[in-house]
Amino acid sequence: MRLEVKNVSWSTEGKQILRDINLEVSPGEFVGLIGPNGSGKSTLLRCIYRVLKPDTGVITLNGKNVWDLSAREIAQATAVVLQETPTEFDFTVAEMVWMGRNPHQGLFDRETEKDHRIVFDAIKQVGMDAFFERSFASLSGREKQRVLIARAIAQQARFLILDEPTNHLDIRYQLELLELVKGLGVTTLAALHDLNLAATYCDRIYVFQRGAIAAAGKPEALLQPTLIREVFGVGSVVEQDSDMGKLRISFFLEDT
Repeated sequence: MRLEVKNVSWSTEGKQILRDINLEVSPGEFVGLIGPNGSGKSTLLRCIYRVLKPDTGVITLNGKNVWDLSAREIAQATAVVLQETPTEFDFTVAEMVWMGRNPHQGLFDRETEKDHRIVFDAIKQVGMDAFFERSFASLSGREKQRVLIARAIAQQARFLILDEPTNHLDIRYQLELLELVKGLGVTTLAALHDLNLAATYCDRIYVFQRGAIAAAGKPEALLQPTLIREVFGVGSVVEQDSDMGKLRISFFLEDT
């Protein structure tokens, strides 16, 4: 699955939130969006998964305009995992994951043995098989995110969108979640708050600032003190971890 965003802008109440956004995600890539709060990351993701319609520009999946696709075609191709998914009803873990099969079933289709196997395997893959009949609402934040990843797996989508899914998780669970996602091998676009996580897991990153893309490239090339100061307003020390081969970034407030 290949995503292309070309010259996308979006405004609300006379205020421009996104300005001429151009980006792409190649098949199998894990691409990150980073930037300060309010810089436009989540707004762009909402445009991609069709909650918001851009004022200008075009968004394509495998060359097809997402707004020309049916809701079912979008759901078959794209899975979305947000920070939190509120539900009005008290679904079980199994029921939440079963929702991932909806795009593959007609209105009157019956559940098949294949569907049951896909759902069970997805729940097992994320390590939640002991919680099959548990209430989703009763789960911890970490457990909920695993269930939502299981739903995406059951959906069999080839493109995964993550909107800051680790913000409310402890450090261990942040790493567990991104390791799990990375291991799926599907095309992924993720808005991430933590620059160290972006440096560790992203193949490429796009840096957002005031609704536009300020820079794009590999994390090790972009995540350097000058850019971090300009975009985030803090000083930083950037080191290369000799064991893992990834960047390690420390932050500090500079004198003003």
